[in-house]
Amino acid sequence: MHIIQQSYNGLSLLLELNWDRILMVGTIALTLALTVVFSTP
Repeated sequence: MHIIQQSYNGLSLLLELNWDRILMVGTIALTLALTVVFSTP
């Protein structure tokens, strides 16, 4: 249980530090996907 708690704390810290980068990558991926969807005839 202690290992799970440590890994959860590490993951939450990683997400707290990098949430803006994750959001940026998600936005770019969504934009590319929508471009492909709307550019096909």
